[in-house]
Amino acid sequence: MTFAPTALATLLVATGLLSSSPVAGSRAAAPAAVAPASIVRAQQLAAFDQYVLTSYTGAHLTSYGMSPAVYREALLGYYTLTKKGAAAAGRQVLTIIDYARPSSQKRMWVIDLRRQKVLFHTLVAHGKNTGNDVAQTFSNVEGSEMSSLGFYVTGQPYQGKHGLSLKLHGQDARYNTNAATRAVVVHGADYVSENFVRQHGRLGRSQGCPALPVQQAPQVIRTIQNGTVIYAHGPSSVNFSSSWLQLDPAINAFAQLRGLQGS
Repeated sequence: MTFAPTALATLLVATGLLSSSPVAGSRAAAPAAVAPASIVRAQQLAAFDQYVLTSYTGAHLTSYGMSPAVYREALLGYYTLTKKGAAAAGRQVLTIIDYARPSSQKRMWVIDLRRQKVLFHTLVAHGKNTGNDVAQTFSNVEGSEMSSLGFYVTGQPYQGKHGLSLKLHGQDARYNTNAATRAVVVHGADYVSENFVRQHGRLGRSQGCPALPVQQAPQVIRTIQNGTVIYAHGPSSVNFSSSWLQLDPAINAFAQLRGLQGS
């Protein structure tokens, strides 16, 4: 797997161009040249793609079945949301749900980006009207009983009819911004288990909530509560676009948050 070799090559060239050297006959070194915007962007993109690669490898995400493309998308949104203050900058916890995978597979990952470690890899249900084993249809409409795609920021936990549950705040207009009014929350459910899959060939389904195994739900909720990012990715057959996946704002946010030169 390779990431943006052209951008990485550009970074090496740019580094040489930006180094300063004394001018013959002058009493002091000439000031460093100001990097053109195109070189700065190349530096930032190369640094971002290198981070995607190293953190993907460091967290052993291949062994957990994580798609590198989905991971990259999740990081784009994570950094933009964090820079804009929608997510808590100090937490560095990212949750990814890949609804392109069938419900019978573990398709939710909670990742500690600081330690480059997978904290949880678990089953997660989708909505009743989203599909059987495979998710196919998504909605932001109240009463649809479908799952919603896009980026969320977690809210506060509370005790509900399913026990400890977690409020979600959708960040993608037209796709998940009605999550709060629809009561789409993270909670545990007895129809989310390996045993249920063995009996039925798929998980049970929710009313649109990303429901988790009962035993794991409280631990996951306490880990991701209060301002962390969740990215719910969908199958390629579903039309989805997000302003949080725009490359330039995302790599600028990444560079600024990580204090990279030229950002």
